[in-house]
Amino acid sequence: MDSDVDLQLLMARYKEGDSTSAANLVKLLSPQLHRFFLMQFLSRRHADDLLQETWLRTHEARRTYRHGHPVLPWIYAIARNVRVDHYRKSHRTESLEERLDDQADIAGPGSRRSSDTLEFEQLLAALPESQREVIVMLKVSGMSLEEVSRATSCSVGSVKQKAHRAYESLRKGLSRTGPNDSKMVRHEDVDHEG
Repeated sequence: MDSDVDLQLLMARYKEGDSTSAANLVKLLSPQLHRFFLMQFLSRRHADDLLQETWLRTHEARRTYRHGHPVLPWIYAIARNVRVDHYRKSHRTESLEERLDDQADIAGPGSRRSSDTLEFEQLLAALPESQREVIVMLKVSGMSLEEVSRATSCSVGSVKQKAHRAYESLRKGLSRTGPNDSKMVRHEDVDHEG
């Protein structure tokens, strides 16, 4: 992915109305934002909808972006709010309607996952929401501790603590599934993030 300086330049141009810069931002950031939503254990259809909603809100809020500030935390804060709003809305809807079977979603091409991936995703699902969110931002999206701190409105120390606790939980879960799998999460991941 391009550096944050490149993202800042694209965002500044987008803010001024350059549609090419907007398209480039969408092209560059959509894959990792989509993974962010998928890692929250939503269906692909919901992840697609949330991604679209994130870009709509980003477009509406583009004038609030402050030039020179990192772009990823700003956009991830929007994505996080979209996800929270979706959760609240779906929670209200579930109380009024019968919940649809999750298996009704039609799997798209390439949606088959290995058993190791599914086991790891199950371990991630068992984490508290705040820890899972931090792990997804740090490891899936490749954000720095400072960027995650800004996106979640938490201190860097709090992000480190959540990541450390998540790694410990994942390590314990992986040690129950097999000795070779525990190499996936290392204690050094927390110590060298900052």
